Amino acid sequence: MSPERSIHSQTFLVDADDTLWENNVYFEGAIADFISFLNHRERSPAQVREILDDVERECIITHGYGLHSFAHALVKTFERLSVEPLTPALHETIHGFAHAIAEQPVQILPQVPETLDHLANRHRLILVTKGELAEQSRKVERSDLKQYFSAVEIVAEKDVPVYRGIVAKYHLANDHTWMVGNSPKSDINPALAAGINAIFVPHDDTWVLEHEELASAEPPRKLLVLRTFAQLATHF
Repeated sequence: MSPERSIHSQTFLVDADDTLWENNVYFEGAIADFISFLNHRERSPAQVREILDDVERECIITHGYGLHSFAHALVKTFERLSVEPLTPALHETIHGFAHAIAEQPVQILPQVPETLDHLANRHRLILVTKGELAEQSRKVERSDLKQYFSAVEIVAEKDVPVYRGIVAKYHLANDHTWMVGNSPKSDINPALAAGINAIFVPHDDTWVLEHEELASAEPPRKLLVLRTFAQLATHF
C-alpha cells in the first residue's frame, strides 16, 4: 500500500546492513570458503549449511550477533562434523574465514547517499542497526553516511520492546514514524507490532536467519513495499 504524500515531517528509522550497504554477501562468501575447507565426505554442502545455520541460532543466544559469534559458530560446526581434532592451526584458519569479513570495504548500495540526502532535508532520520557495538560503529563511521542521521542506535536485538523504547526515547509519533529495512523478522514485523509503520526494501542476499513471512499492517499502521531504497524519494 502506498501512503499519500504528506506535508507532515516523518521520522525514518533506517536499518544499515543490507539496506544501506552490502553485508550478508560477505558472510555467504566466508561460509562457502568454510564448507569447501571442511570438505565433508558424507554430508553435502547444503547439509553442512543446515547444521551451521542451527549452530548460528545457538550462538546468537549466547554471543549475540557479529563476527565473534559467527567465528564461534564456524568453530563449533567444525568440531561437530570433522573427524580431525581442532588444532591451534585449524582454529586460526577457521577464525580467518570470519575475520576476513572485517577487511571488506563498506560497499554502499545504489543511490543510497542521494536518497538519504533527499530524505534528510525533509524528514528526521535515525539509524537503527543491531549487532556488536564496536563492530557496527566502525561500519557506520567507514560508510560516510552518519552525516544524514540525527542519531544512531546500535542495539543487541530488534524486537517490539526495542522499537517501543526508541519511540519513547525520541518522543516519536507512531503515525509519522517508519522503520525501513530488508528483514521481515527484525525490521518489519516487530516494528508493525510495536505500533509504527514500516517500509520493506527486499535484498536478494538477506540472511536466511532473517527470513520470515511478512506481516500485514493492521490499520492505522501502514506497510509500504519498495523494489529499491531509492524509491523512498518518490514517496516522501
